[in-house]
Amino acid sequence: MANMAVVEGVLERITYANEENGYTVARVDTGRGAGDLLTVVGSLLGAQAGESLRMEGRWGSHPQYGKQFTVENYTTVLPATIQGIRRYLGSGLIKGIGPRIAERIVAHFGTDTLDVIEQDPGRLIEVEGLGPKRTKLIGAAWEEQKAIKEVMVFLQGVGVSTSIAVRIYKKYADASISVVKNQPYRLAADVWGIGFLTADRIAQSVGIPHDSPDRVKAGLQYALSQSSDQGHCFLPEQQLIGDAVKLLQVDTGLVIDCLGELAGEEEGVVREQVPGPDGGDPVTAVYLVPFHRAELSLSGQLLRLLRSEEDRMPAFRDVDWERALGWLRGRTGAELAPEQEEAVKLALTRKAAVLTGGPGCGKSFTVRSIVELARAKGAKVILAAPTGRAAKRLAELTGAEASTVHRLLELKPGGDAAYDRERPLDADLIVVDEASMLDLLLANKLVKAVPPGAHLLFVGDVDQLPSVGAGEVLRDLLAEGGPVPAVRLTRIFRQAQQSGVVTNAHRINSGTPPLTQGLKDFFLFVEDDTEEAGRLTVDVAARRVPAKFGLDPRRDVQVLAPMHRGPAGAGTLNGLLQQAITPARPDLPEKRFGGRTFRVGDKVTQIRNNYDKGANGVFNGTVGVVTALDPDDQRLTVRTDEDEEVGYDFDELDELAHAYAVTIHRSQGSEYPAVVIPVTTSAWMMLQRNLLYTAVTRAKKLVVLVGSRKALGQAVRTVSAGRRCTALDHRLRGHRPPQF
Repeated sequence: MANMAVVEGVLERITYANEENGYTVARVDTGRGAGDLLTVVGSLLGAQAGESLRMEGRWGSHPQYGKQFTVENYTTVLPATIQGIRRYLGSGLIKGIGPRIAERIVAHFGTDTLDVIEQDPGRLIEVEGLGPKRTKLIGAAWEEQKAIKEVMVFLQGVGVSTSIAVRIYKKYADASISVVKNQPYRLAADVWGIGFLTADRIAQSVGIPHDSPDRVKAGLQYALSQSSDQGHCFLPEQQLIGDAVKLLQVDTGLVIDCLGELAGEEEGVVREQVPGPDGGDPVTAVYLVPFHRAELSLSGQLLRLLRSEEDRMPAFRDVDWERALGWLRGRTGAELAPEQEEAVKLALTRKAAVLTGGPGCGKSFTVRSIVELARAKGAKVILAAPTGRAAKRLAELTGAEASTVHRLLELKPGGDAAYDRERPLDADLIVVDEASMLDLLLANKLVKAVPPGAHLLFVGDVDQLPSVGAGEVLRDLLAEGGPVPAVRLTRIFRQAQQSGVVTNAHRINSGTPPLTQGLKDFFLFVEDDTEEAGRLTVDVAARRVPAKFGLDPRRDVQVLAPMHRGPAGAGTLNGLLQQAITPARPDLPEKRFGGRTFRVGDKVTQIRNNYDKGANGVFNGTVGVVTALDPDDQRLTVRTDEDEEVGYDFDELDELAHAYAVTIHRSQGSEYPAVVIPVTTSAWMMLQRNLLYTAVTRAKKLVVLVGSRKALGQAVRTVSAGRRCTALDHRLRGHRPPQF
């Protein structure tokens, strides 16, 4: 090929790597001396600092960075010099070998080091400080690295990222290349981080036809999966067909045929007629199988609970309520409002009930009263919430132990629960707080584990954002004409009326602009320019609020952004907040992964459900702090909000994101002493009333808005458009639609 050149050198450092497409900017030592490093750009997928590379490509020049080499393809060459071997092993390439251990190994074996690791790794025990356990680990890691490299070389032409290549190898081991070549669409279902689009790109590169039925079926399932990420449990058939035709660029007839085939497959899709939106004409709903099963199961279990003759708290059937409430007054020193009394009676006499209401309306005190009375009659009470923070708050409020729903059910690897219909929980009353966060799949797992005759109380604020996962469970339970009894608390108590946070939350919820002057706990910093608003948000959260209110910027102050992207989005703000709160220090190790750098002290959040981590899995939205980072073992440790130490191998770090700033959606179920909320016109499409309301109600003591009055007005005025596609409310009304 014309103008192609070959360059050999040692990869010194990677200055930028796009995990999505493998595009890399790196500095290479070509051996010219004088510390002169060459800039190389291109897809250096899988290359690690310290490796010797043989690169083919073209010379060019960048107006800002000068002479550089664009890599078309490369191969790795094992280093031959002692210095090269030391740098190669110390790069973190082989698990169990960091810079210090590399130094010791190379000092002992010299230029024979790599031959020893390859041919006779047992000899590593000769090196001081290396025991049999670590020696064995290093040998296994070397072999795995060789195998992963082979997969990476194969995937290089497709532009799949390093971390995904590692995951493909972990999933399929020696079968990796075979699966990628012959069944690429399996990757989208089996490997987290590979969506249909990446699998489709791989499929095209290995010659799968554009109109292959496998491709169309995978595309249909991808469209449904995407819709579940948007909160829908199903899509109307016509919408799904339209989405798939647009996505796949194939004939409508082919899509209809493939949808028909999928509907006949066990793990394909389910088609069923359900009422249209707002009771309109029926639509044919198309579900992914797990969501259809969960909706049928959840509605069936709730109806069974409500109709059960059995009662595990019979003492409340004919209790003298005047006497019981008088005893409660003596215990708590406070009177219940009439609607609170109604909620107490419902929870203790009906098998399933809902308690809803905004901040300051007495939900917490009502729950405490219900628990006190149940306990007084010797009932076994279980308290749970979807997040660690919410569970902690529930425990503080009631003085009883509370856990996350995941921990309560003892979810096992793969997502099955230890408790279910065959092995129910031992409880007379189960109270679930922050129920607006319950998605369909988790709610179904929970209700399955409720024993016959037990009472189940859902507590939550239905005006907040719905769950991150698919469904609108709390809203469906409260739907008009449904069988689940409910109480909505509306009276704001006098003590809460003195809080600007509570007052403004209710103003926002009713469509009235918040008061932003003259309050001690609610402020607006006006800044119309989005970039300046982003910078001001960081200054307020990292410096001004901690200084004025004596709060810890990492533990007590949370930035909540309407969206992830943009100058005032969570992504950008995280980088700036990390610089301000946990800056780099020469004496502390750090790990760069993709576009992020992790340090000890970082506030982080889990961004996927992983049932294999921790005691009972670690779930999307779990927050924690990085407590240790070991370059030798290539492992990072996080202490979560539930006080659990969870380890992450360096190749798993795409499961973590920084959490100095999080999107408002991700903050559900959490409560913070202070929240800082950028409200800018760049987030215009996201600015809705329930979004702002949810953000404000996350604060216990203090809210600071940063941004423009115009954007704030837009958020208060705009009511969320449209309901999610769910048929739970319809099923709860007892209908049994025909299936076809």
